[in-house]
Order: sequence, then structure tokens, then C-alpha cells
Amino acid sequence: MIKINKGIKDSPKIRHGLLFLLDVILVLVAVYASMELRFEMYIPERHMVTMMRSLPLIVAVYMLAFLFGGVYKIMWRFAGVRDLMRLFLVSTIACAITLVCNRFIELNLFRSVLILTGLLSMLFVGGIRLIWRIFAKERIVGASDAMPVMIIGAGESGAYAVNICNKNPGRMGRPVVLVDDDPTKQGLRIQNTPVLGKTENIPELVTRFGVREIIIAIPSLNATRRMQRILELCNQTHCHTRIFSGPTDLGPNGEVAPRIRELNISDFLSRDEIELDTDNISGYLNGKCVMVTGGGGSIGSELCRQIIRFKPRLLIIFEIYENCAYELEYELHQRYGEQCPVVVLIGSIRDRQRLDEVMEEYHPDVVFHAAAHKHVPLMERSPAEAIKNNVFGTLNLLESASTHGVERLVQLSTDKAVNPANVMGATKRITEMLIQSYGTKTKMKCMAVRFGNVLGSHGSVIPLMERQIRSGGPVTVTHPDVTRYFMTIPEAAQLVIQAGAIAESGTILVLDMGEPVRIMDLAEKLIRAYGYEPNSDIPIKIIGLRPGEKLAEELLMDSERSRMSRTAHKKIFVAHVDPVDDAQLQKMLDKLKTVVDKNDEGTVEVIASVVPTYHSWKTLT
Repeated sequence: MIKINKGIKDSPKIRHGLLFLLDVILVLVAVYASMELRFEMYIPERHMVTMMRSLPLIVAVYMLAFLFGGVYKIMWRFAGVRDLMRLFLVSTIACAITLVCNRFIELNLFRSVLILTGLLSMLFVGGIRLIWRIFAKERIVGASDAMPVMIIGAGESGAYAVNICNKNPGRMGRPVVLVDDDPTKQGLRIQNTPVLGKTENIPELVTRFGVREIIIAIPSLNATRRMQRILELCNQTHCHTRIFSGPTDLGPNGEVAPRIRELNISDFLSRDEIELDTDNISGYLNGKCVMVTGGGGSIGSELCRQIIRFKPRLLIIFEIYENCAYELEYELHQRYGEQCPVVVLIGSIRDRQRLDEVMEEYHPDVVFHAAAHKHVPLMERSPAEAIKNNVFGTLNLLESASTHGVERLVQLSTDKAVNPANVMGATKRITEMLIQSYGTKTKMKCMAVRFGNVLGSHGSVIPLMERQIRSGGPVTVTHPDVTRYFMTIPEAAQLVIQAGAIAESGTILVLDMGEPVRIMDLAEKLIRAYGYEPNSDIPIKIIGLRPGEKLAEELLMDSERSRMSRTAHKKIFVAHVDPVDDAQLQKMLDKLKTVVDKNDEGTVEVIASVVPTYHSWKTLT
């Protein structure tokens, strides 16, 4: 018996043959039921004889229609509305053929009988498949040890999340309850999953239904204050929490590609949505040749994604590391088509000749300068490399760009340039001074944009914490009181592009980073988002500040704070820095040239001597 069942299960031909025979029986039953309904449950003998003569033709018409209509090619376990519409259309065609045959071949059957046969055949054939589909799904869900899942949000995204879970309960879990703050949805069901409470009832419902995972399916929340409240409630339950990412990403054919992903730290940051002045941005990017140095990096690649939306004539991704640049080029072509005006050029800002080649061939109108050594502890061990790349690389770019008629250059700076305590921050402060100088002595419009840490960038603390949590801990924090300013990559890129539209030449702009965030708090929130308890399930280990690190970063120097002014954009400010003396700046550069080949303590001392606001991290710890 077991072998017979296994043979039926493993052989599509046997399954289709049995299903075909079942459909023959169902059509026969439909014809007989139609006759009985027509004659009110009693069929006269002469009509019974007529029906028996016509049966082979009627059955043949319906079975051929089912075959050629693709009914037997449908996977009914995953059938949807389109598949039911196909069955309805095929049954309608078969019914129409029998009506034509009845008229010209003289089957002598009532038209009402043939019409009823079409309706009943569709109901019987579709109904038996629907019953099997429900039975199969319940059997799969019941047999598996799928973990109970709560879904927050009973809208379209919630329905999508329920559907995804029901299709693969073994991997995604089994939805047992939905919550939604809309009172009109209370008591309703989505694919048999009830809506039984509001977000304030999350802890209570988790206990009641034994929920082990929560999916937040309200994409419009993003990182709003309401999201913060929901995350706090989820954290109280110690359930693993994931989030529905709305249809913002495009697939390879331009289709929307929503997904259910892990929470990240940006979900915990309560920030207002960025409002861009698209007219001003389009005015300096649309139809222009735009070059992004370091275009394959975290912030550089996001700048490219944002810039391409404003339809430049050409986007140049200038990058020394070819792998990231190639992946970005492929992504942009997948999203916007092969005709997307993007070109990847491999080169270094240290190489003045290569910069001149690019400028001479493509004549960029706008340059975004994101290429830099940014990792603080690494630059403490290799200070000369920071000087070569950050200082003299930027100088090469400024000289080449101004010589070849670049209209506008936007330099990406950092909060670490403010009262720097490390080599990286000191070199970025020098680049700000270079921007000030070239903004006043050349026709090129130059500006620097200063902002703090970018979430998810290469080498940032958040991806490290996530890897540590997934491996079982411990999660490392440098100091219990260390704080940092944080901004998401898209947010930073959008504001940098906006800043490029509104700044005057030689200006240092500062982005509104919100309030500084305590790293210990972020670590605890992230651990709870994964369903663990800090220092119980996942330990937190204090490892001490790394070379070059401060407890807290600043966005403005003391001399700038009192003179700071607003721009037309509420999240962008002007830091009125002290003017730069060109002769003094040249002396500074000449002094730095003497140590570009020495990665030792003497190099750091020279850097400290040329940057007045520099204070060694060693004196601060």
C-alpha cells in the first residue's frame, strides 16, 4: 500500500490521469444534476434517453477544453485568482461549444441544461481542487513545527507577509495573530489569521499566543516616533523582530521587490523624512557630467544612486577598488537599463596624471569628492598614508578640476575634523582649509559638507555588532559613555546633494545630525531586536577606546558655534570658519611634504604642529 501511494505521489502522469478521470465523473454529474434541476428532480424517460446519447459529446468537449486550456498545468496547491479565472474562461468556452453543437447537430437538449452544465462543471472541478488545496495547506502547517508569528499591520503589507509565511511556514513561521490600530479591522481575518488587538496589546498577545517572532509590516512607519514606540513594545517581549521592507527596491526587470528583512539600527533612529528642493538640485545636475570620486564606497555609491535620479548627461564613478565599482555599475544598469549613462573609471586621486586624463576626456561639470582614508585607528598606525591620500589627493583633485573648468566641487568632510584628536580628523580639517582657499581664488564653486557617522558604512560599528550577535557574542563596546552622531547612508547622500545646490563657494556646511546617540544603548536595542537579553543571553564587553577615538564628537568648533547660520534647508547649516591665509596654508603643505614617507610618531607631531585645533587622543584618555 505504501509503495502504491509513493508511486502515485512521485509520478505526474499517474496523478494527472487520476485527476482526468475524476473530472470526467464530475462533468457527468454536472450534466445529470442540470437535467434534474431543469425537470425539478424528475427526468422524463425520453429526455433521459436524449441525455445519454449526448453525454459522450458533452464530456469530450469539456475534457478537450480542460486539456487545451491548460487546466492540468496549474499547480493548484499555489493557485490564485488568475487560475480560477482561467477555469471560468475554459468552462465558458466549452459551454458555448455545446450550445453551438446543440443548434447545428440537434442534440435536442434544452439550452438551460447546457448552461447549467457549464456552471456546475466549473463549480465541481474548481471546488474539488479548492478543497484539496485547503486540506494540503492545513496538513503541511499542522505537520510542521512552525514557530508562531505575530504580524503588526493588517493592510496590504500585512496581507503580503501573511501570504509569504503561509507559503513557507517551515522557514518563515506560522502567522497566528495580527495587530492593527485601525478599529474597523478588529475581528477581521486575513487568510484565516485574526486581527485581535492594537499595538499597545503586543506584549499581552505575545504571551497569549506563544509568539516567538514578530514581523512589522507597516512600511510607511520607517524611523518615525511611532516606530520607536512599536520597537520598544517588541523589545519587551524578547521576540525576534523583523520588518517588512516596502516596494522601494526594484528587481532586474523594474518590478517592485518587497522583502522581509532583519531590523537595523536605522530603524531605531527617530528622524523626519528628508525634504529635497528637487528644482535646485535638478538645476545643477540635470544634463550635466557628474563625477564621484570614491564612487564605489558606502557613501559614494549612494551618492551615485541619488544622482542618477536627476538624469545627468553622464555619471563617472571614479574608484581605485574595481570590485565595488563594478557591482555598482551592474546595479545601476539593472535598475535603469543598459542605456543608463554611467561609466566606471579606475584610478586614484593620488595620481595627478590620471585625474588630468579623466578631466580632459570627459570634462565633468560637477565633482563630488568622497574618496578618502576614513578608518581612525588604521590611520593612527599609517599617518603618512592619510596625508598622501586625504590631503595631497584632495589637492590634486582641486588643481585638476579648477584647471579643466569644473563648475562645482563638493567635498565630504567629517565631524572628526572638529577639534581633531586623530590623524584622520586632522587631515580632513586640512582638506576643509583647501576648500576654503580654492573657493576664493578660483572660478570653481567649492564647498565642504561636514557630518558624523554613517550607519552601515564599511568599517562602522553597527555591522560589527550584528556579526557578533549572530555568532553568539560578546558584543564589544569601547566605553560605556561613548556617544556618536549617526545618519543613514541615503539621508547623508541626499543632504550632501542638496548642500551642493545651496552653498556659496568656500563654505563649510554642517548637516543636522540630531542628538548624539549612546553606543551602549544602541547595542542593547540591537541585541533585543534579535530576541536576546543583553548581558544575559548575549554579553556586552567593554574593550576600551581605540587609538584616535574620543568619547564624544563635535560638529562645530567653539569659534564657529556662535556664528553658525541657517540655510534655506532646515537640516543644513553654515559654519562660519576663520578665513584661511594662503601663504600659511602653503607653509603647512610644504611641512607635510617632508613626512609623507614616514609612518612614525614624528609624522603625527608634524600634523599636530600644522593643525592648531589638534589635541592628541592620548591626552584625552
